[in-house]
Amino acid sequence: MASTFISVEQGLQTAGVGKFQYRLFVIFGLVWLADAMQVLSIGFSAPSIAKTFGITVPEALQTGTLFFVGMLIGAFFFGRLADRIGRRPVLMIAVIIDACAGVASAFAPDFAWLLFLRFLTGVGVGGTLPVDYTMMAEFLPAQRRGRWLVLLESFWAIGTIFLALLALYAVSWGDDAWRLIFFVTGLPALVGVVLRFYIPESPLYLNRNGKSDQAHQVLQRVAKVNGNNITIPQLQAEPQERKSIFALFSPEMRRRSISLFLAWALISIAYYGVFVYLPVRLSTEGFAFMRGQEFLVILALVQLPGFALSAYGVEKWGRKPTLIGFLLLSAVGCMLYSLGTDPVIVVGSTLLMSFSLLGTWGALYAFTPEVYPTALRASGMGTAGAMARFGGLFAPAIIAPIMTTHFTLALGVLSAMLVAGAVAIWAVDVESRNRALD
Repeated sequence: MASTFISVEQGLQTAGVGKFQYRLFVIFGLVWLADAMQVLSIGFSAPSIAKTFGITVPEALQTGTLFFVGMLIGAFFFGRLADRIGRRPVLMIAVIIDACAGVASAFAPDFAWLLFLRFLTGVGVGGTLPVDYTMMAEFLPAQRRGRWLVLLESFWAIGTIFLALLALYAVSWGDDAWRLIFFVTGLPALVGVVLRFYIPESPLYLNRNGKSDQAHQVLQRVAKVNGNNITIPQLQAEPQERKSIFALFSPEMRRRSISLFLAWALISIAYYGVFVYLPVRLSTEGFAFMRGQEFLVILALVQLPGFALSAYGVEKWGRKPTLIGFLLLSAVGCMLYSLGTDPVIVVGSTLLMSFSLLGTWGALYAFTPEVYPTALRASGMGTAGAMARFGGLFAPAIIAPIMTTHFTLALGVLSAMLVAGAVAIWAVDVESRNRALD
């Protein structure tokens, strides 16, 4: 009798990959698209915010600072909560905060209210990150998981394109441009609130928390939606386990956690250095177009083949080799800027960086949830996301002063961070390609 019981991984393989996973992909992707627009809207909205409230642009950029602080808190808190009370309820809470605070930001009566609402929006956006990727990973069999998780990240590029086009149109709204931007960027998440009511709880989470029957029902539902008229065998019950957040740094987890979190922080600092502070410096040397919406669309289009190669690489070569390759390519691309200010060099280097760095992010989002057990998966993703926000918050203090005074040195620092990120990935003690989640 015992031989008829199967694992959740075997259940996912039996249920197959089809319409159910495609629906999840679109639902999660829609909110990820909205999150990209929310993050990237900071720079485009600041000038009109400053005019509306009679403040300086640096003061208006405080909305971005509080947004990142909110993302840091939301990623860590909601990631941890998803391991404690379940993926589905946290999924709903995070996206409701994301959508409601995001749309409400457009109607802020004064700057203090706007700061508060952008902070709340950041909390929601940060909270969607660990739960979405954790849940998507837990509905995919091992042989398909990496590719799907990388492609989910490609919605970031689509959101980038939408935001650039929106910013172009919003100019006609004058001082109220920021209100249009915040309203529209919140709408996809608002739609996501409705769609997420149809998402069941993760079968892995259910089975790991003494609810094997419910997990079996979810897998049977997956099979039915995918058009597989089969009966899923009963699941082998797994021992219930609750782990402290400190278990991320237990002897068996310490090396991978420290290595991964370091990589997330370093890559984040390099990302903001390349795409925020480098264009500011280059704009003073005749490349002001690099900060424009039209060039942002081009950068986003270049990201799509980067995601495609990353999706291929994580399954063909493995997660770690793909990540290391993209990071080293990013480091080379960064140093190419030091060859001069010829437009071909500058634009070519920027396009290469957009291709390689976003390919890096795609592989990183696929790799991270796979290296942790179910009881710590969302916590690990949440902590990684928090480390990325730390990187974003510290980037101005680390990169901006060097970029202003010593351009070549700044390029060297950014390249060194990317190489250090590759070393950190190499130090992770597990390769998760074709590895069943436990």
